[in-house]
Amino acid sequence: MEKRRGALSEINVTPLVDVMLVLLIIFMVTAPLLQQGIDVNLPQAKGKEMAPEERTVLTIKGDGKIYIDKTAVTLETLKANLSKSPGREVFLKADKNVPYGLVVSVMGELREIGIEKLGMVTEPKARIQ
Repeated sequence: MEKRRGALSEINVTPLVDVMLVLLIIFMVTAPLLQQGIDVNLPQAKGKEMAPEERTVLTIKGDGKIYIDKTAVTLETLKANLSKSPGREVFLKADKNVPYGLVVSVMGELREIGIEKLGMVTEPKARIQ
């Protein structure tokens, strides 16, 4: 008498768990490396987050240095670097310790170039309950 065996219905999850743990370790190691940019102490304000699109980010550090994306420029060369494409959206990230006059000077240069859309970047205000 021949005994018929049914299909094996058990799934071995050990290889799946091994692969998932390796992926978790890879993502945990690479995630801090993805945070790049210029360190700026941004002021906090209420508002909703903007969608990430292709935009120019203008950064003013606490010591007064100005950066277009990650390239250092001066106030005088700012106009030459941004005038190539007027009408662009520019986001301004200024350290909260930067003098107000410097921020206004940069905004004035942007207006002269013809940039109509200027966004001010802030950090979301923490809610204490």
